[in-house]
Amino acid sequence: QVQLVESGGGLVQAGGSLRLSCAASGRTFSNYVMGWFRQAPGKEREFVSAISRSGGTTYYTDSVKGRFTISRDNAKNTMYLRMNGLEPEDTAVYYCAATAAFSDFLNRPYESYEYNLWGQGTQVTVSS
Repeated sequence: QVQLVESGGGLVQAGGSLRLSCAASGRTFSNYVMGWFRQAPGKEREFVSAISRSGGTTYYTDSVKGRFTISRDNAKNTMYLRMNGLEPEDTAVYYCAATAAFSDFLNRPYESYEYNLWGQGTQVTVSS
């Protein structure tokens, strides 16, 4: 069973950058499709980005396209989310998610029910 630990959150000014990391335990990291979700205070958890097992396919929600970049290093059992041009609206707890998959990617990588493993979350706060 893979366990997920996020890091890299913090306080940043609008326009700034952060890089989140999601470290996974276990030796089968490459079997998992990975994703990032976020939850702002008083709002439902929402999809941010996802990456295929191989790293060759990525998917983003519209609001972060062109600003965020998801990547993974299967040799290091780690997934990343590079966030540039941060806006106050990006303030949220960011969660790493994973699901084992037979294929390289998911039909609906933006759906939270597709993922059965979750990290504890890391806070990102963007000040205006």
